[in-house]
Amino acid sequence: MRPGIHPDYHPIVFRDKSADFAFLTRSTMTSDQTIEWEDGNIYPVVDVDVSCASHPFWTGRGRILDTAGRVEKFERRYGRTRKEKRELP
Repeated sequence: MRPGIHPDYHPIVFRDKSADFAFLTRSTMTSDQTIEWEDGNIYPVVDVDVSCASHPFWTGRGRILDTAGRVEKFERRYGRTRKEKRELP
């Protein structure tokens, strides 16, 4: 690797305030805000909107979508009838 062309790769904390969840990782992102981590060190912190602690897929609080009827809803919206379906090769 050539020196001087890569961004600074350093420890940083990503925090999801809505779920009261934070994790320490390494990234090239920067931030003016800092936080004292569990190990006593101070790290820059980036607030995120969604994390694995608040995303419906990972928490199990997601909506169940109605998969039956999606095709019919699409056909109703765009005007394709059953008769036209039979005429297609």
